[in-house]
Amino acid sequence: MSDDKTNRGGGDRQRISLSEDYEVRDWAKKFGVTEEGLRAAVQKVGDRADDVERELRGG
Repeated sequence: MSDDKTNRGGGDRQRISLSEDYEVRDWAKKFGVTEEGLRAAVQKVGDRADDVERELRGG
């Protein structure tokens, strides 16, 4: 699961949970995209933050 609140380590921070509104808002802000853009990227490449960032940057 991508948002295990008991996992405070780095691994959970590298995954984007679309089921948590605050995560969607914060990741969208970090990447400079709309929430819809973030959701589309996660749908396409999965929930790993590095993969999503690469997709959003066109790489």
